[in-house]
Amino acid sequence: MSTWFITGASRGLGLQIARAALAGGEAVVAGARNPDNLPDDLKRSGRVLGVALDVTRQEDIDRAVRAAVERFGGIDVLVNNAGRGLFGALEENTDAEVRSLFDLNVFGLMNVTRAVLPGMRAAGRGKIVNIGSRGGFEGAAGAGMYCATKFAVAGISEALAAELAPFGIQSMVVEPGVFRTDFLDESSMALSARRIDAYAGTPAHDMLEWAATNNHVQFGDPVKGAALIYEVTCQDKLPGHLALGRDAIERQKLKIEALEDDMATWQEKSLATSYDDAA
Repeated sequence: MSTWFITGASRGLGLQIARAALAGGEAVVAGARNPDNLPDDLKRSGRVLGVALDVTRQEDIDRAVRAAVERFGGIDVLVNNAGRGLFGALEENTDAEVRSLFDLNVFGLMNVTRAVLPGMRAAGRGKIVNIGSRGGFEGAAGAGMYCATKFAVAGISEALAAELAPFGIQSMVVEPGVFRTDFLDESSMALSARRIDAYAGTPAHDMLEWAATNNHVQFGDPVKGAALIYEVTCQDKLPGHLALGRDAIERQKLKIEALEDDMATWQEKSLATSYDDAA
């Protein structure tokens, strides 16, 4: 039995990952802003510890990690799942909205990871699973700042994989496409308070229309997605990136093709920017 510490575990993909880990015989530390909101099946399990956890509050993080170690002896798998979205054109997003988004999606993830790493280093093992997004591989109009946070998550995950390998700790980023969760609810997705009429009919506002009509009808199944995350995490070696869902696979392939085209177009001149005597 290993111990999984999951942030944002009261609903959505985080909840389904917790259930998949439980079904696999693991112990679960389920972090939620209000543990009373955890569903009954988690509350009834003797292998679940519900902890109050707002990842933007360092005191919550420290208290939750201490409770996990006291109850289960350590943390084997950290799943950084807590996060939310922000829709609107960059010009419409306010500084306060963007900073609040980064505080949760990026700085919260970093602070939880910092709190867990000393125990993993001491144990000489551990796995970190960061829930990113398809939007962390390909920027999307109308969701630029959300994508920026998830690009950051991908970069952090890649760096951690290299930094932590000497300690026996692995890291991967999961990049889901659209899954049928509460992500498009007002509790998880904010719309920028500012609206600029000039963006009407442009891709930035097309995103707003898509969000308004696709809530709870997305084609990704979070139960199946969580099951795959659990299966992959249980392997001896984690992939650096796990694209999750049909649309994530399709869009990543298109992005890779576009990158290859860009590189081929300018490769010769790019290589010529080195000093002539460079080896």
